[in-house]
Amino acid sequence: MQRRAFLQTTIVSASLAFPAGFARGKQARTTEAPFIINAGIGGHNTFDLLARIDKDCLAHKPDMTILMIGTNDMNSKKYIPLPEYEKNLRKIIEMILGIKSEIMLMTILPVHEPYLYNRHDKAFYGTEGHKARKVKVNETIKKAADDYKLHFLDMHHVFESIGNVGEESSSLIQNALNSQKTDGVHPTPEGYRTMAVAIYEALIRTNVPYQRLVCFGDSITNGGGGVDGNSYPGYLKKLLGY
Repeated sequence: MQRRAFLQTTIVSASLAFPAGFARGKQARTTEAPFIINAGIGGHNTFDLLARIDKDCLAHKPDMTILMIGTNDMNSKKYIPLPEYEKNLRKIIEMILGIKSEIMLMTILPVHEPYLYNRHDKAFYGTEGHKARKVKVNETIKKAADDYKLHFLDMHHVFESIGNVGEESSSLIQNALNSQKTDGVHPTPEGYRTMAVAIYEALIRTNVPYQRLVCFGDSITNGGGGVDGNSYPGYLKKLLGY
């Protein structure tokens, strides 16, 4: 199956959830010039997002906020215990909903663990390991999406299913062959294009406006900064024609 066909079927059916009673349709037309903002900063966790949410998200008065956060919360250098992570995530969600912005909440991505352990002590993850901890984080994200009736995109499922995450050049996560980096965490340009297409396919099926878009998160969102580079906000900008 070609990647485009997969994105039009598997992602939309298995990874995208709409709030109860939500009717699919086209974006509302307005006279306001549309915009998309890349508000991702590398190394940030939920605590950092709360510290800058006013100026980097709420001040832009988005009608749609795309949110992915949790990769750093679960790792050793910016670790936040799961109960506190959930509390922070829900506060972020409530603040964004408080300005009447819709939210598309995304799960965090899979990683290539052998590379990850070059930067984070394997013992830090204890007997559960990184994978089990990530499962709990993504379950927390999905529960928050359900509780607040948010738009939900299981980006982890997308990458786990078609990302070939590992050490082959075709991996959608950076490795020695495709980026000359033993990274194992951040998407390649093709990975960011995949994210952008999945998000685009979700947005065009909604009946909520997304003319004022803020992409809020960490380095996975940042992708090199701005909306003109190899980041998912950059590719999304091209798809939307903003």
